[in-house]
Amino acid sequence: MKVTYLDNNATSMPAPEVTAEMQPFLTEFYGNASSMHDFGGGVQRYLDKARRQVADLLGAADPTEIIFTSCGTESDNTALFSAIRSYPEKRHIITTRVEHPAVLNTVRYLQSQGWQATYLEVDQDGNLDMESLRRSVTTNTAIVSIMHANNETGVVFPIEEAAAICKERGALFHTDAVQSVGKVPLDLKNSAIDMLSLSGHKLHAPKGIGVLYVRRGTRFVPFMMGGHQERGRRAGTENVPYIIGLGKACELARERLNDENTRVKALRDRLQAGLLSAIPNAKVNGANARRLPNTANISFEFVEGEAILLHLSDLGICASSGSACTSGSLEPSHVLRAMGVPFTFAHGSVRFSLSYYTTEQEIDLVLAEMPAIIKKLREISPFGRSEAAAKSCTC
Repeated sequence: MKVTYLDNNATSMPAPEVTAEMQPFLTEFYGNASSMHDFGGGVQRYLDKARRQVADLLGAADPTEIIFTSCGTESDNTALFSAIRSYPEKRHIITTRVEHPAVLNTVRYLQSQGWQATYLEVDQDGNLDMESLRRSVTTNTAIVSIMHANNETGVVFPIEEAAAICKERGALFHTDAVQSVGKVPLDLKNSAIDMLSLSGHKLHAPKGIGVLYVRRGTRFVPFMMGGHQERGRRAGTENVPYIIGLGKACELARERLNDENTRVKALRDRLQAGLLSAIPNAKVNGANARRLPNTANISFEFVEGEAILLHLSDLGICASSGSACTSGSLEPSHVLRAMGVPFTFAHGSVRFSLSYYTTEQEIDLVLAEMPAIIKKLREISPFGRSEAAAKSCTC
């Protein structure tokens, strides 16, 4: 069965150019970059090239601001723990209700250890309340961590404005940009952002490689301690093949930004418009907000997201649910709850996330199959039946 892959916000296919670039460093140039001999130490120039490729995509002022990590979660944790260790006198942290668990669960842990936390709200379209941010930042705030784009809805936050607010008040600003890097332009050298996290497997690099950008001059305490790697900021032997792959992926992403924001966005728009016109009682979450060009989170009332995904999977179509049902929870997504999406819609949410490799034929397949899937599920759903009965009642 041919796979139609529309779950790129979960992970993306490593680009063929990326795997080709990595291959020699898995088989031929396998030396340790920290070695004194040329065979190993000579690899360092390839790491330097990858660092420049990442910096170029981010619009960073200096490649030395790039620290290679294992993933976005490590980068998020490093940023938060570095901030509280760098400013031990400050006991306040700010984040949002809709962050990724890598940030939310870390902040909750720090709360359990005595730090105060403020969770900023979003409106029904998923937009951040910027006035609330202005009111919340105080001289006691160590760090503000606000994602650049939401992983479920694709809603993009004004992080440049948020960073400027934090700078005025003397607080560090970090953004989890795992979903946005490679999809929207960044210009870090002309922003006030202090730290930024990214993950390679969201932009066609392999899993297991990430980056933490740390602006030059920012106070920093390492999370991983040991050797001198990454200028003493992240110990551990460098994952050379994956770093090389990430560098190539960033180079490709920079070249493809226009395609992402034109062709891919047009496919996304055609998908959501087609589904809304063919299926009643459906809505796009975050429809009135600025969103990533590849992401459509659509709720179908009176059905379960998990059931939709299983039917799609039977057809070889890969998507994900805006509901936590797939992990055994009866609670809908914390993001959709924060947006006030009604319960009957929130449970029937599906996230379609496209990529550079998505084709018109794949979109056509989803548009052809989804109406029948939703119709079938509503016919067997107790919620769907009761709603139909209520609408047909003439009493």
